[in-house]
Amino acid sequence: MTDIDDVLDAVGPRLRDLRTRRGRTLADVSEETGISVSTLSRLESGLRRPTLDLLLALAQAYRVPLDDLVGAPASGDPRVHPRPIKRGDRIMIPLTRHSDGVDAFKLILPGRSSAEPLPLKTHAGYEWLYVLAGTLSLALGDTVTTLTAGEAAEFDTRTPHAMSSGDTHPVELLGLFSPQGEQIHLRDE
Repeated sequence: MTDIDDVLDAVGPRLRDLRTRRGRTLADVSEETGISVSTLSRLESGLRRPTLDLLLALAQAYRVPLDDLVGAPASGDPRVHPRPIKRGDRIMIPLTRHSDGVDAFKLILPGRSSAEPLPLKTHAGYEWLYVLAGTLSLALGDTVTTLTAGEAAEFDTRTPHAMSSGDTHPVELLGLFSPQGEQIHLRDE
């Protein structure tokens, strides 16, 4: 067996570990990547050899460098090269490469033209927010709190919650999400 074979044999367990640590199912990953559940299962079990096109789609879905999927040695460069993720009119910019517990994001929420309340959501996890600029309207159950630049909030996401700009101007904030929080904010809607 060659070094390349050894590297490729280790990809499947890495993929399974990454998916399970993120609390995702094969069906979740299949829906996001367009890769069939059976192909994902064969990749994870080592019954299918990974190809570059499959690895690129999976690296993008898990928001990790391709090097992490194949176990490449660290380059020593600590910088994160974020790619903005646009969800409707919201923008999320990942500030962590990957995490086993908490992911950091910069969020930009658009200004609101109406005071109509946003639908409240719940999910497993915990969130921490810090307002960089603008005014944030944070609904936790029946209570709405307004936060301005320099203020922070933290809450259990099993509490029904929603967040939006508190006025017609965009709001920028930093957020720390558990994997479940990341999943709901990036993939739900």
